[in-house]
Amino acid sequence: MLRRRSRFAELVDRQLRLFAEDETELIAEAQAAETRWRRSGRDGAEDAYGDWQLAADAIADRLLDLREAYAATLAEDAADDYRASFTRAVRRRFPEAAGLLE
Repeated sequence: MLRRRSRFAELVDRQLRLFAEDETELIAEAQAAETRWRRSGRDGAEDAYGDWQLAADAIADRLLDLREAYAATLAEDAADDYRASFTRAVRRRFPEAAGLLE
């Protein structure tokens, strides 16, 4: 079954591409923290996970701000469609942050 692309798919793709360009340091920090967490031994796992979670939360907060700022410019029905499209795209591109957007 083919799924219809959202009317906001292209816009959201551009927004997330720009976000990734603007937030390269934060994304790299999250990736490095995740690597440290996965490689850490039993003694350091909790601290390493905490570092990763802080970076993932920062990404999610910035994505939420981006989503809500644009959604606020739309009519209610369109805003709901946009939010759904944005959240689906974040699940694919930034899965560590997706849970906080839902």
